Amino acid sequence: MKQTRLIRAGFLAASLLTSIPAWADGIAWETLTPAQQQVLAPLKDSWEQLPAQRRETLSRGAGRWKDMSPEQRARAQQRFERWQTMTPAQRDKLRQRYQRFQQLPPEQQQRLRRRFEWYRQLPEEKRKALREKWQSMTPAQREAFKQKRRERWKEKKNGQ
Repeated sequence: MKQTRLIRAGFLAASLLTSIPAWADGIAWETLTPAQQQVLAPLKDSWEQLPAQRRETLSRGAGRWKDMSPEQRARAQQRFERWQTMTPAQRDKLRQRYQRFQQLPPEQQQRLRRRFEWYRQLPEEKRKALREKWQSMTPAQREAFKQKRRERWKEKKNGQ
């Protein structure tokens, strides 16, 4: 009985150890669906040189791409193009903001999404005026503005 357990444990360990190199290599091009291959076609020649984690991320993104509407694809393409033009410092700052956003409670995330959507719906000249006003504020004025917004939000929340 004990010997059987040892043999099973040995086989399990051997199978895990032999599967590690395949897993560590990431996703092979041939295992992608035709739809994923179509989306990722520009990367075909360099696919095997990409790190395993990057291939995993790209394959998931290609899977989401095929499920997007044309409007969603256009927005995603614009975001990607904007990302490509960013400096490494700008990208790092955006990653940090995203991580902070992910740590917020769902209620706050939803509130920020609504505010952003409200901002996006404004005419361009109105958005430009708001940006200029914000940029002309001192750090103290910005903090006072944010504090006032927080207080109004709490009042509104408690009034419901």
